[in-house]
Amino acid sequence: MTQDIFVLIEHLRGTIADISYIMLAAAREVAKGTGGNVTAVLLGKDAQGLARTLSADRVLYADHPALAEFTSEAYQLTLAKLIEERSPRAFLFGHTTIGADVAGGLSAKLNLPLVSSCVKFTSDTKFVSQICGGKIMAEGDLPSPTALVTMVPGGYKVEQGQAVQAPAIETFTPPALDSLRVTLKKYIEPEAGDVDIAKEQFLVSVGRGIQIKDNIEMAKELAAALGAQVSASRPVVDQGWLPTSRLVGKSGKRVKPKVYLALGISGAPEHVEGMGESDVIIAVNTDPNAPIFNVAKYGTTIDLLELVPALTEKAKQAA
Repeated sequence: MTQDIFVLIEHLRGTIADISYIMLAAAREVAKGTGGNVTAVLLGKDAQGLARTLSADRVLYADHPALAEFTSEAYQLTLAKLIEERSPRAFLFGHTTIGADVAGGLSAKLNLPLVSSCVKFTSDTKFVSQICGGKIMAEGDLPSPTALVTMVPGGYKVEQGQAVQAPAIETFTPPALDSLRVTLKKYIEPEAGDVDIAKEQFLVSVGRGIQIKDNIEMAKELAAALGAQVSASRPVVDQGWLPTSRLVGKSGKRVKPKVYLALGISGAPEHVEGMGESDVIIAVNTDPNAPIFNVAKYGTTIDLLELVPALTEKAKQAA
């Protein structure tokens, strides 16, 4: 077993996911404790160019037509072979639809321990993970022999995992991938929404704490006064109070505005995954133990139904 830390690089249609850079920053932290190197694992077809932005000591790259787009079976077969041959101390995956799928399958296939929802690592290589919807933080030693870890945003910044100089690339040969049970046929684009919240610089986002549909108008009025757009967490969209195009989170849009004002949002990992890289997060929640305060720069426990009208009035006066 080596002391190296491997990171699966997630990418889609030529773009590297932000969680990949976050994991590289985390890998650098834990590698200081193990004394190993940081290795980025990149799977694809003619995708070597994606490696230039990765802050890693080296990149292991597998090139194959079956790896051109993500399919769980192809990734699991390729990574299982790699783990058996290289035996890293830990392998980091995003706590995403891709990462959770692959990491869970590898854990069962190779009988390896899996640490879920990791936020960060301590200087002595302990992991810190969210449990109970992010309300409790659990700390422990990385299990042996190879720890599979899924990571959520919040502990590291994207820029910490981005390279100044392109790392060296080492190719490796994947196993036979000619008889896969599932292959990608095509992408089906979602219908365009009324606004692309992923491009907005200021979002007023509402959650379960908004209480009733009529109160959405209150948030819209505040957003208009601030020059912002309204977005939402899953409970609001599930109620039909706002369209799916306004959803932030794992199953919605990933946003990185300059300001993200979270009104009545608890801060579950699935939501934080979609907004954790916002420049400034401001949380309004009456529960002082709400997980959203773990990622917020500013916060208050004032009832949003009292605060929002006052903020709106002040914003209008300042306009």
